[in-house]
Amino acid sequence: MKLKTLVLSLCSASALAFAAHAETITIATVNNGDMIRMQKLTDDFTTKNPDIELNWVTLEENVLRERVTTDIATKGGQYDVMTIGTYEVPIWAKQQWLLPLDNLGADYDAADIIPAIAGGLSVDGKLYAAPFYGESSFIMYRKDLFEKSGLTMPDAPTWDFVAEAARKIKADNPDVNGICLRGKAGWGENMAFLTAMSNSFGARWFDENWKPQFDQPEWKNTLQFYVDLMKDAGPSGASSNGFNENLALFQQGKCGMWIDATVAASFVSNPKDSTVADKVAYALAPDTGLGKRGNWLWAWSLAIPAGTQKADAAQKFVSWATSKAYLDLVASKEGWANVPPGTRTSLYNNPEYQKAAPFAKMTLDSINSADPTKPTVKPVPYVGVQFVAIPEFQGLGTTVGQLFSAALAGQSSVDDALKQAQDAATAAMTEGGYIQ
Repeated sequence: MKLKTLVLSLCSASALAFAAHAETITIATVNNGDMIRMQKLTDDFTTKNPDIELNWVTLEENVLRERVTTDIATKGGQYDVMTIGTYEVPIWAKQQWLLPLDNLGADYDAADIIPAIAGGLSVDGKLYAAPFYGESSFIMYRKDLFEKSGLTMPDAPTWDFVAEAARKIKADNPDVNGICLRGKAGWGENMAFLTAMSNSFGARWFDENWKPQFDQPEWKNTLQFYVDLMKDAGPSGASSNGFNENLALFQQGKCGMWIDATVAASFVSNPKDSTVADKVAYALAPDTGLGKRGNWLWAWSLAIPAGTQKADAAQKFVSWATSKAYLDLVASKEGWANVPPGTRTSLYNNPEYQKAAPFAKMTLDSINSADPTKPTVKPVPYVGVQFVAIPEFQGLGTTVGQLFSAALAGQSSVDDALKQAQDAATAAMTEGGYIQ
C-alpha cells in the first residue's frame, strides 16, 4: 500500500512539475473560417509539443487590427503570435517590432512559398511573417442565374459588363441581389475593395509628390459607379457588410455575383456550408480597359512580436501552422478543396488539389497578376495594391472608409464624401511631412 501511495505521489509530483514547466503562448487571430478551422486542429500541435499550451484571442478583423497595433506599438506584450497582413509586415519589421523567422525548422521549405507572397512579407531578404493563407480577389458568380438571364460571363470581364449583368439578374430574380460588395468601413474592409477597384479605373491615392487625388475624375468615376451599382443591384444595408457578411449572403443564395477574396472560393463551393455550392463559377476581377484589374494582393500571416519572452515556442507554432504538413493535415480532415490557399507553389502543382479545387488556377493567376510595386495606371510613390504602405494609411484608410460607407448608405453625396476624403488625406500628408 505504501509503495503504491509513493508511486502515485511521485506521478502527481511529476505531473505538477510538467504543468509548471508547460509554456503558454497567446495567439491573436481573426475570426475568418480558415483560422477557426486551425483552432479545431491544434491537438495535432499540442500532441507533438506537450510542453506548449495555446491561448487563443479571436477577434473581428477591424478589432484585431486595432488591438495588435496598439499592443505592438506600446510594447504591451499581450501576444506571442499575431495574425497580421501584408500591409503591417514591412512597416513593423523596419521598426524592429517583429522577430525574423529564422528558426522554422529544417523541413519547413521557405523556398516553396509563392514568390509574390513571400516578397510582401520579407525585408532585406529575411522573412518576418509566415503566410497562413494568401489571396487576391476575383468574381464568384452563379452559373444558374447567368444562364437564366441569357448571360455569359467572360473569363476577364469589364466593369460595364458586370454592372449590366448585376442589374439584369436583380430584375429577373427579385429575391436575389445582383451583386454583393463590401460596404463596411475599414481600411481592410471597404477600402481594400474600393482601392483595388479604383486602380482599374485609373485612380490613385497620391500622385508622385504625395498630393492626394480624391479631387480627380478617376475617383469620382470609381465611387459613383460603385454607389449606383449597389443602389440598383446590391443588398439592403450594404454599408454594414464586410467579408463575412457577404460570404453568408452568397452561401444562402442571395447574391448573383460577389467580388472578393479568392480564399472565399473554398467556402462558397463547400456543400456543407453553401446552398449554391454546385452552381458557382469564377472569373478574373473586372477592368475598364486601362491595363489594371480590380484585384488585390494579401496574405494573412503569423508574426512574432519582438517583445515576446517565448520566441522559441512561438516559432514552433508558426512553423506548424504554415507548413506543408499542415496543408496535408487539413486535407486529411476536410478534403483538399479546404486547405488554406495561396501560400505554397507545391500546392498548385499537386494534382489532388487541382482536381478538388476548380478555382485553383484562377486564384494563382490572380495572385501573380497583382503587382504591389506598380499598382496603378499612373505612377505613384508608394507600394501596395489595395493599401498604401505608409504608417499613416491605417488611420487615414479607415477615415476614408467611413466617408465612403456613409455615401453608400445615402448619408452623404459622392461629391461630399470625396471632398472630405481629399481634406482628410491632405491634413494627414501635411502632418506626416509628405507635403508642405
